[in-house]
Amino acid sequence: MNRRAFISASVAAALAASRLSWASEARHSLDRIGVQLYTVRAAMESDFGSTLAQVAAIGYKEVEFAGYFGHSPEQLRATLDKLGLTAPSGHVNYATVQMMWPQTLDAAHTLGHKFLVCPWIDEKQRQEPGGYQRAADLFNKAGDASRKAGIQFCYHNHSFEFEPLPSLGGQLPYDFLLAALDPKLVNMELDLCWITVGGRDPLAYFEKYPGRFPLVHAKDWVKDSGITSKYHGGSDPPVEFSGRLADVGGGSVNWKRIFAQSAKGGIQHYFVEQDEPADAFASIRNSFRFLRALRF
Repeated sequence: MNRRAFISASVAAALAASRLSWASEARHSLDRIGVQLYTVRAAMESDFGSTLAQVAAIGYKEVEFAGYFGHSPEQLRATLDKLGLTAPSGHVNYATVQMMWPQTLDAAHTLGHKFLVCPWIDEKQRQEPGGYQRAADLFNKAGDASRKAGIQFCYHNHSFEFEPLPSLGGQLPYDFLLAALDPKLVNMELDLCWITVGGRDPLAYFEKYPGRFPLVHAKDWVKDSGITSKYHGGSDPPVEFSGRLADVGGGSVNWKRIFAQSAKGGIQHYFVEQDEPADAFASIRNSFRFLRALRF
């Protein structure tokens, strides 16, 4: 090979390597996909060991608890360890945050939780003047105790936090909470479906409150004004919304756009969830496959 050909080949190789490097940097994937076990709650009630085994067999490495299904933290931890699963997060109800916080923190340590999340504020309290402020005061107190125990406390949204509330002077409850919650004590688990149902843009919140969203729930939503669905997950009357819930990748949520900004949001863990699936295991399998193949 003569000098000119050698130089041309070297330049071409360098440019190709540069393009490959750029493509590698530009195409990210999720290396940490978990599942919220509320999705398979019926199976967890009947046989938690077999259920966790099936979750692990799909390929999940992380789970988020929503209750311990009558089993001790020690029993659950032993099963997780046996299956190669970890449980970085768990959901706890409002009453537990109020009345059983020290015991809950102890259980969290046994299970290896790094996060504890309150997912609901009852409708009566939400509508009362000062109701959200009482919730914020409780969450800040719980967050302070959690931080001292080495655990991060978070709040999980539904769609109602994105509707203007008269008792807050027309402010969005989610905006009120973000302002009232001390960022050193309380962060957010952002449900990316429910914020979309509520007509708000997750990226606008990432921009305004960077780093406040270490956890996200990934489920999808088919936007259809001709369908009215009801979410029955809370203890008060169900939340109505247009359209229907779907497995991740089967709806209108723009996952590439959102996850391309994961660093700005501060996302550390991604939990698949489907609140009311027709077939829970098929649902979490479909969602896992979509997210595992996703590049952004």
